[in-house]
Amino acid sequence: MRTTVTFDEDVASAVQAIRRERQMGVSEAVNELIRQGLVAPRRQGDFHQRTAAMGLRLDVANVADALEVLDGVRAR
Repeated sequence: MRTTVTFDEDVASAVQAIRRERQMGVSEAVNELIRQGLVAPRRQGDFHQRTAAMGLRLDVANVADALEVLDGVRAR
């Protein structure tokens, strides 16, 4: 399959580096890097924000009102 692809600078550098190391063409180098990425270990889990119940329900549609509730009127 033929297609045109534009690489970011860091990707182009990686392609050039593997081409020099292994003396291969661009297509071979790109395929090799893609294969390495496909078998690379996945990051451990997704990020989850920890939360804690504070006993306060707060409407944050109006930021000024929310800050007044949290910080008090004197914080203005």
